Amino acid sequence: MSDKVLLHPAIDDGIVAGSDSFAGGTLTCLCTDRPVKVTIDGQVVHNHACGCTKCWKPAGAVLSVVAVAPTANVHVVENGDKLAIVDPAALILRHACKACGAHMHGPVERDHAFKGLSFVHTELSRDKGWQAPQFAAFVSSVIEGGVAPKRMDAIRARIREVGLEPYDCLSPALMDALAVFAARKAGTLAE
Repeated sequence: MSDKVLLHPAIDDGIVAGSDSFAGGTLTCLCTDRPVKVTIDGQVVHNHACGCTKCWKPAGAVLSVVAVAPTANVHVVENGDKLAIVDPAALILRHACKACGAHMHGPVERDHAFKGLSFVHTELSRDKGWQAPQFAAFVSSVIEGGVAPKRMDAIRARIREVGLEPYDCLSPALMDALAVFAARKAGTLAE
């Protein structure tokens, strides 16, 4: 048995580079009967590994891999009747397939820095060229999901080994975007 820490099937064998000219593709849930299909026009951004307990992860994965796209570019094209919102009170309205559980898209509709974006899992696509994961977020949150704290050093080391920087929040650029939104809303940002 290998001692290699397995994080997620999309990154365990290394990060695959995306394509700047990628025009979008289709996400398909895990069902063999009437799968849900969602198309995304254009490339995603802020693709990252995530340790939060809300993001969908494939069986056995420690982290999810999730990106965002403008909600206007995300379209449910087949079997949308199989989708249900996981938690209507959550900021990200994750629409999951009621049969297989895969999260297909998660729009942010509230007044928030991420309003107008939808969270998506590009691993559910066979199309090649999606943006590669850029960082790992909320890494310490895997403990809340049941990972033993003694594994954290090895998990963070493995995240760095595959080429990502682990954070216990979002990336600095996204944390700055959240702070700018809050400061503008409070009227404290001197621009």
